[in-house]
Amino acid sequence: MAARGGDAASASSAGAWSLRHLHLSLRVAFAGAGAGRLRGSARLELVRAPGGGGAEGDEEERVLRLDTHRSVTVLGAALLPPHGDPGHGDPPPAALQPLPVRTEPFASFGQALLITVPRGEQRLSLHIDYEAGEGPGVCWLAPEQTAGKQKPFMYTQGQAVLNRSFFPCFDTPSVKCTYSATVKVPEGFVAVMSATSWEKKEDNTFVFKMSQPIPSYLIALAVGDIVAADVGPRSRVWAEPCLIEAAKKEYDGVIEEFLAVGEKLFGPYVWGRYDILFMPPSFPFGGMENPCLTFVTPCLLAGDRSLADVIIHEISHSWFGNLVTNASWGEFWLNEGFTMYAQRRISTEVYGLAYTCLEAATGRALLRQHMDNTGEDHPLNKLRVVIEPGINPEDTYNETPYEKGFCFVSYLAHLVGDQSKFDAFLQAYVNRFKFQSITADDALGFFLEYFPELKEKGVDSIPGFEFSRWLDTPGWPPFLPDLSPGDALMKPAEELALLWAADGLDMEAIEGVDITAWRTYQLVYFLDQVLQKSPLPQGNVERLSKMYPKISRSQNAELRLRWCQIILRNDLEAEYSKVKDFLQSQGKQKYTLPLYRAMWAGSEAARALAMETFSATAPQLHVNVQNYVKKILGLEVAEA
Repeated sequence: MAARGGDAASASSAGAWSLRHLHLSLRVAFAGAGAGRLRGSARLELVRAPGGGGAEGDEEERVLRLDTHRSVTVLGAALLPPHGDPGHGDPPPAALQPLPVRTEPFASFGQALLITVPRGEQRLSLHIDYEAGEGPGVCWLAPEQTAGKQKPFMYTQGQAVLNRSFFPCFDTPSVKCTYSATVKVPEGFVAVMSATSWEKKEDNTFVFKMSQPIPSYLIALAVGDIVAADVGPRSRVWAEPCLIEAAKKEYDGVIEEFLAVGEKLFGPYVWGRYDILFMPPSFPFGGMENPCLTFVTPCLLAGDRSLADVIIHEISHSWFGNLVTNASWGEFWLNEGFTMYAQRRISTEVYGLAYTCLEAATGRALLRQHMDNTGEDHPLNKLRVVIEPGINPEDTYNETPYEKGFCFVSYLAHLVGDQSKFDAFLQAYVNRFKFQSITADDALGFFLEYFPELKEKGVDSIPGFEFSRWLDTPGWPPFLPDLSPGDALMKPAEELALLWAADGLDMEAIEGVDITAWRTYQLVYFLDQVLQKSPLPQGNVERLSKMYPKISRSQNAELRLRWCQIILRNDLEAEYSKVKDFLQSQGKQKYTLPLYRAMWAGSEAARALAMETFSATAPQLHVNVQNYVKKILGLEVAEA
């Protein structure tokens, strides 16, 4: 479980050590105005990797390097007697053997913590006292940034390289370990973590254990005024009290169906529970697949279950990403491309092929939009990205690993030519690499080993479709899966968009199309078509808005995003308030950034709206999203 292939985004000596277990002992203290501190310790149970460290006397032999952040204050490090119970309390001071500690600069997103350890020791039990709380991975929300507006809230977000500001660690996805934690929180608050077991003790202390090995980025903590409700035999929803009824109504019975289909397709669900925590509105992501406890945006509470299927993506990560993990962030497609494929397999079983093809078409449109913005030959538009030293992996995030990755996995399925055989391969792949971190070479090597007849045919080097071209050449996917089964849903949407884009509106034809039964992605596809054809002739968008309040007044975030984009592309100042309202209601990166880009590319009035909205909403946004918006608006960005 030691680091492989060198991770340029980690300052740690992960390759020289195997991390067996991590224990966190923390006290959470809220301060005023969306701030707070974590105080406590991290204990690392380490074994020197075979060949780890250099010759006697080498610095590598004597110095253990961990990832940390300038917002973390390390108060001291010490050696513990080996074989202490990692899950119980702090050790008595007499048991500690102090060790020299220093930090070194590494990159804008982290620094190295250097601990001098006894020469020749093969096993170490290392205790680090520290304080944290102001780094980018630990988010403190003032009451007004929560749904209930009564009490503060804190949560951690580890992906990609943020957990080094939560606790000193090997912050690379190539290293996996089990972990445990004891977390003391103020009265009136509840702590939850991405762990297989959760227990409340006296003194408002919560005890957690994760019995399966996971990478550092999946260790997550949230503390707030939160309550739970059961929604299935192994699932509950967690949320602020004011949201719990809506969360229960939206997800009751839904999750178990998705989990059961996932197990049928990809093998056993190994994580025990699958719970969902509905985050405060400022949470920047749609979902974060923290094992056992997915963190999701409250945007999924549309009130009519119209976005419940979004959770299928996070559930799919239970096999692809959490169980089989990319060894470095340069091969993020191994997490996301396989997950997109798995999500669409589950969706096909639950909702049918036509609807799944329609959803995949909206994904393909996002990839097209992204590549049009960056240019196809941009180096980020390949699947195996070279992340140079000093580059924050977060800054390489885009649609390519998701949608081009999906196309590559679909191409592998196309080579096999039989869905049930490919499903069996995916089960074997998960079984072969579970609890490991792998490279594309590992994955594709196993594919050719599993299908020796394809290896013999040389499918990895078919001209124009070479595996190396997929991985290392930027550009549009060489192969696109057939989405024509979605035509039955796409054609009516395309035809209706054409009617609305016409100079003289044919209201009889428009009124002849009944959209009342259209599901979310059919409406999204229709709005994407309208957006492509925008700006529409004068007056058409106003008519469209009046005709379809189901769209223009929707609470469904996917529809609200598109409607706001249409408002901006058509410079419909009368509805600018809808853009501001939507951006004030949530802080999800996927919704926030495209709208600021659209405002900034628009009229003077649209630019003014961008500045006015950002100054009103900046405090409720995650720091990363704040910085991305500042870049779009040409404002100065403070270092993380």
